[in-house]
Amino acid sequence: MWRKTGKAPDYRFTLANERTFLAWIRTALAFLAASIGIDQLAPNIAPELYREILVLVLSLFSAVLSFYAYRRWSDNEKAMRQDAELKYTRVLAVISFVMIAVIIFIVYLMLYYRT
Repeated sequence: MWRKTGKAPDYRFTLANERTFLAWIRTALAFLAASIGIDQLAPNIAPELYREILVLVLSLFSAVLSFYAYRRWSDNEKAMRQDAELKYTRVLAVISFVMIAVIIFIVYLMLYYRT
């Protein structure tokens, strides 16, 4: 098991890694809360199909981020135990792109399907 390999990292780095994990989980929860909010509180924002697609995309993205958060946490722990470099993540750019796409889609829905 990787938790027994290498040497235990300084506890401050382990705790910082856990805080980063929790930040990723908070981001995933925010996407999930947005999907629930749109589904339950904005039924007239757009036709049902578009609203359901938006809710589905946000929910799936939340699940993917949750999985990625754990994988990133464990990869960082392994690297710290082996005195290796931490991997660079491109997921931040993906999150930004998804947020921009969702915002543009919501603005479009609000302007085009205004009742």
